[in-house]
Amino acid sequence: MSDDVEDGELDGQMMGVGIALGAGIGVSLGVAMDDIPLGIAIGMGVGIALGTGLSAQ
Repeated sequence: MSDDVEDGELDGQMMGVGIALGAGIGVSLGVAMDDIPLGIAIGMGVGIALGTGLSAQ
């Protein structure tokens, strides 16, 4: 990344990546469990945790 990218912007991008991955995981999990709302809820929890971990690095 270039030096002109602020830390807050990069943290926000990593949080977005984590949430997007979590949403994808949640939909896949919901289809597999035959309960899409529950899968999305679990996936968003995973996504927020993943985004927090990615933005902390």
